[in-house]
Amino acid sequence: MKMVRVVSRLLTGSAFAVLGFDALQTPGGRVDQAASTLGVLRNVVPLPENDELLVRANGAAQTAAGVALALGRFPRLSALTLAGSLIPTTYAGHAFWKIDDPAQSKAQRVQFLKNAAMLGGLLLLSIDGD
Repeated sequence: MKMVRVVSRLLTGSAFAVLGFDALQTPGGRVDQAASTLGVLRNVVPLPENDELLVRANGAAQTAAGVALALGRFPRLSALTLAGSLIPTTYAGHAFWKIDDPAQSKAQRVQFLKNAAMLGGLLLLSIDGD
């Protein structure tokens, strides 16, 4: 079982580390995608007005927590951090219900469900006893 834990953490963490680092370096279109979600969140949570800064911060959190999870350092905290960052990322980036084009909507639904599956795996890792 220990080897399964190591491989699970390595695969999951490395994916977040790579994708998070990309968002940190080149936030690009992610900023526009996140804008409306960040606007809604600002009604509840005091967030900076700089959307690019927030997208980069999310990327930095995913990078750091992804590396930590891949290395088996603070695995529960790392998994919870990634889960917390994945929820708004998924909502902002893969809102398939807002897309009229059936092909684009289907593509975004696939990405949404992939992220939901990753969220499930992260939640399992967050309660793993090892």
